[in-house]
Formats: sequence, structure tokens, C-alpha cells
Amino acid sequence: MAIHEAAARGFALQAGAYARGRPDYPASLDAWLRDAVGLGPGARVLDLGAGTGKFVPRLAATHAHVVAVEPVAAMRERLVAAHPLVEALEGSAEAIPLDDASVDAVVCAQAFHWFATPAAMAEIGRVSRPGGVLALIWNVRDESVPWVRALGAIVRPHEGDAPRFHSGDWRRVFPAAGFGPLEETRFPHTHVGTADAVIVDRFLSVSFIAALADAERASVERRLRELIANEPALAGRDEIVFPYETVAFRTVRDRDR
Repeated sequence: MAIHEAAARGFALQAGAYARGRPDYPASLDAWLRDAVGLGPGARVLDLGAGTGKFVPRLAATHAHVVAVEPVAAMRERLVAAHPLVEALEGSAEAIPLDDASVDAVVCAQAFHWFATPAAMAEIGRVSRPGGVLALIWNVRDESVPWVRALGAIVRPHEGDAPRFHSGDWRRVFPAAGFGPLEETRFPHTHVGTADAVIVDRFLSVSFIAALADAERASVERRLRELIANEPALAGRDEIVFPYETVAFRTVRDRDR
């Protein structure tokens, strides 16, 4: 199972920060998961690239049966600890350990950019039932807010070749054989908590930041804390409201296989 080095190393080292610092997902997604993705009692959904299980509560709210697949052991261990009733399997997008046509939907939350390849799409198509849905969801920082844009400027120089949602490279696999067009829906969202949680832990859990050498990662953390201390909208606040937009896409598997 080939995993990008930044993901394999970064997520393994900072699984705890990921669990603490990554935002959850808005409850407004529940209706979209029900109506657009078709989840509900009796449905079986694959959470592909499930990480620490951040999206599991939204899937569980639909009462569908959830199967989670995650290649990084440290992330999978966090998922199992937080959601012991979820079926959690080792695997990757190009080697999904499920039978042909065995799920009604495949959901990738904050993950698809890591494995947006024709081989992964073929594997997703293999496990999807005819008429099943592939759903792609990302929480995207609202960089129209100046201090959010300044935070992005601190971390972006370290990206290297790590796949990112904002690059748009993941779109190159579409249109994908066996799937219909992408349909996009957007939801307002915020992440509320302490500056340590919603900024420091959030950015230290970014794969390519987590994978940095200790001194470089410490330098990034120092710059994050300096921005918090010097930004009037953040300094001295017990609680920060970090603005996001949740972007959701769906594409439907052809009924003729």
C-alpha cells in the first residue's frame, strides 16, 4: 500500500494532535448524507482514509452501517479507541479490503486528495454497488479573514509535493470511468475552542508540518504562537471561532456495470 511519505510519517507522529486539533463537521451535512448520498438504516458506507474517525459521528447519525479503512496504524488505533463499534480495517484506496459491489456509498472526508488516481477510482468503483455514491468532503479554511490567511502563509512554504485540496490536482481524475459528473454543495462551518486546540494543534497536525525535523516544526509553532499573541482578534481570548467552509461533492456510480 503506497502512502505519500508526508502522510505516512506526519500522521503517524501527530495522530494525537490530529484528533485534538482537526475540526469536526457541521450537522447540516446530515441531510445531505441522507438525501444526496442515500445513507440511512440498511445502507453500508465505507469511510475511506478515515484517519482518527473525525467523520464517523456524521456517518453514524444516518444509522447506516459504517466500515472504516485507514492505512496509518497510529490513526487507526485512535479511531478504534474513539469508536469501538465501528468496523475498522487496514487498507488503502488502491487496495480496499472489501468485496465487489459491497457498499452503497464511499465517503472520503479530508482525504481524497491523497489518493486521487485512476487506480483508486477503479478500486472505489469495484467496491461500489450500481447506483452507489462517491462523496468527497473537505473543511476548507476561510482565508478571506486576514488572520486565517496569515496562518496559511506560515505553513504553506513547507508543503513540498504533498497533495493538497486547494491545488485542485485531485480534480484531474474526473470525469472518471463508471461515474457521473461531480456535483458540489457548500456549508458554512466554524471550529470553536482554545487557540492551542483550533490553531496550534490544528496546524501542527498538518501532514507536512508534522513530518518536519524537530527544529523546523518548533519554528513553525513559534511563529503560530507569535501570530496569536500579536493578532487583536486572537490575543488573550479564552475561545477562538475559526471560520471554515465545508465543501462536499458527490458522483454517482453507473447502474450498468
